[in-house]
Amino acid sequence: MSKGKLAIGALIGAAAGLVAGMLTAPKSGKETRADIKDKAAELKRKAEVRTDEVAHDVKAQAQELKHRGEKVIEDTKHNLFSKKGK
Repeated sequence: MSKGKLAIGALIGAAAGLVAGMLTAPKSGKETRADIKDKAAELKRKAEVRTDEVAHDVKAQAQELKHRGEKVIEDTKHNLFSKKGK
């Protein structure tokens, strides 16, 4: 299982646990709704941060692959043209 899928599963599980806990807590409906709203905002913020981290990692990996590909192309051209000159 990939780290991304595991992280998403953990977030969903955490959210479900929080909601279940809040709904069974001895609080008024107004307090429970406020708690759910606060927790949802917190989870949204954490998800946005994680999304930004993953996007940054993917972008860095894509840049690395691009540079590797460019190097392979340049090496191949160099080898091809150096053999023609011999």
